[in-house]
Amino acid sequence: MQVEIGQIYEGTVTGLTNFGAFVKLPTGESGMVHISEVASTYVKDIKEHLAEGQTVKVKVLGVNDNNKISLSIKQAAPPVPQEERPRKKNNFQRPRPQTWQGMPAAAEPSTMSFEDMMAKFKHDSDEKMSDLRRSSPESRPNRRGNGNR
Repeated sequence: MQVEIGQIYEGTVTGLTNFGAFVKLPTGESGMVHISEVASTYVKDIKEHLAEGQTVKVKVLGVNDNNKISLSIKQAAPPVPQEERPRKKNNFQRPRPQTWQGMPAAAEPSTMSFEDMMAKFKHDSDEKMSDLRRSSPESRPNRRGNGNR
């Protein structure tokens, strides 16, 4: 019996490697679950998630020319609700502006020509760059490559 792509089967884990797990399907064929397809979270050590002899549900992702079967455990599981998903730890969170600051409030984009918008953008950009240059530390090298000491 041949496996069908997209179908979910119940199989038994027959072997574990650093890059994935081998699963024997009820059809008698074996396939591999890549480590990235084991769980919806990052998997550093596959042995923390699976053990040999364990029964798992797998989804058939594909079969290549050499009849190697690609499987997924995370795609066979029901989706994890948004509240239960672990959040990435992001130590740096940049505040995001609510609106684009380059466009004047009085002028609507439809009333300004493209050339006017580009000129306004260039003017604002030049002002910001000159402000940055003025506020930069004085210990930076001068044109000759010497720092002010």
